[in-house]
Amino acid sequence: MQYALNSQQMKEADSRMIQQMGIPSLVLMERAALETVAAMKEEGTDLSRALIVCGSGNNGGDGFAIARLLAEEGCRPETVFVGKMESRSPETRQQMEILEHMGIPAGNTWEKEEYSVIIDAVFGIGLSRPVEGHYKEVLEQMNRCRGRKVAVDIPSGISADTGDIMGCAFQADMTVTFAYPKVGLLLYPGKSVAGKVLVRKVGIWNPEFRNREDVCFTLDREDILKRSPLRPEDSHKGTYGKLLLIAGSEGMCGAAYLAAKAAYKAGAGLVRIYTEETNRVILQQLLPEALISTWRQQDGDVPKGLMPLMEWADVICLGSGLGKREIAVNIVRAVLDYGQKPCLIDADGLNILSRFLEDEKEKIAGGDYVFTPHMMEMSRLSGYGVEELKQERLALLREFTEEYRAVCVMKDSRTLVGQKGKPVYISTSGCAAMAKAGSGDVLAGTIAGLMAQHMSGFDAAVLGVYLHGLAGCLAEKEKGSYSVMAGDLPEYAGKIWRELEDAQK
Repeated sequence: MQYALNSQQMKEADSRMIQQMGIPSLVLMERAALETVAAMKEEGTDLSRALIVCGSGNNGGDGFAIARLLAEEGCRPETVFVGKMESRSPETRQQMEILEHMGIPAGNTWEKEEYSVIIDAVFGIGLSRPVEGHYKEVLEQMNRCRGRKVAVDIPSGISADTGDIMGCAFQADMTVTFAYPKVGLLLYPGKSVAGKVLVRKVGIWNPEFRNREDVCFTLDREDILKRSPLRPEDSHKGTYGKLLLIAGSEGMCGAAYLAAKAAYKAGAGLVRIYTEETNRVILQQLLPEALISTWRQQDGDVPKGLMPLMEWADVICLGSGLGKREIAVNIVRAVLDYGQKPCLIDADGLNILSRFLEDEKEKIAGGDYVFTPHMMEMSRLSGYGVEELKQERLALLREFTEEYRAVCVMKDSRTLVGQKGKPVYISTSGCAAMAKAGSGDVLAGTIAGLMAQHMSGFDAAVLGVYLHGLAGCLAEKEKGSYSVMAGDLPEYAGKIWRELEDAQK
């Protein structure tokens, strides 16, 4: 697990080391420069003809220190200062003076269009307004240069808080960031211009982050088994929970099949599909392990068989392929009124719920719910436009979970998981190969299958989202980016679990 920080949190961590721990700022700057040079070498970067473009702040100081280290190794770095002399930080001023003593003065412009590497040390994480005028011209000229492009800490022009491009941005092939990943490097569009992101230790850390709900976090592969439900030898199917999956209107058996299969592959002990009658035969053929109960589409009222099924279940998963007819609306209302079990609501379940969400606020806040909306569904639930959600996703996710108390899995190219009182999880797994019909059904089934094994909704959502994304990446690696199907994802999730279990033996 890693914390992901915004600009203010990183400044707090930096200040803690300098003011409380007594580490001089220049020492941290030297560490940053050393780690950047080491990372570039490890990645096979040609450092013989480096252009380092530096700003006035400490990011520029990092750049000048990098230039000095390269010069010491016999390279011929060219340094350019594009900031304002009067605005230089004390550390940057000192790094410039050291370079001048070495006979490497900083210029104000550069003429060549080709270097072995172009190193961006212009702004760093402190950028708070759009890049315009002279700085815009500088970044555009850097982007036009031929050579590998490396950003120091974060590409200039990217918001460290949101990932937004602030007017224009440096287009990096690689970013060497310090101490912690920055939120803006994880979220799009920032991620799309950061290239390969390497997090390097420079002696900055803050143990207080583990107790703060405003600090985001990510997972690593080694976290999967640590967070997975235990499977003791002395157990049976009841040990791993009974899941009621309410899914599939007439002609929509695929959604029910994918979600149920994913729940079983996630380890659920028993899955009962409650679906429209015409789906029975094909579901029994596709997934004989599942129990099947049905309703009829023409029925308008709540089906009589639903109540005992909700009593039987440990967890309810509602909505995949459910449709929006009267019976579907009545089923959603019945689950809200009488379910009284942990419940995941997905897809059509959310679209129906959005019609009367405000009226059910108290009921949802007092229950145990997980919502899994994609951006359009989140727009219906929250009332914000899709573009608003993309631009302020962290703030609006926190606002929504504060109001409704449910776990919210906000699905996008970077999926977020939030709940009141919890830090927001930013998923770093997943790929464009997963952008296929049915992938959301698989995710809903995966999370619900983990919930059935007595995981909390938040923990199940975090693990399910990460595992689902890793499965997509492994499938893409073996099948290519065009040919991955939603039905592949449960199988590849199983492969990841098996690899991790084998590695522990």
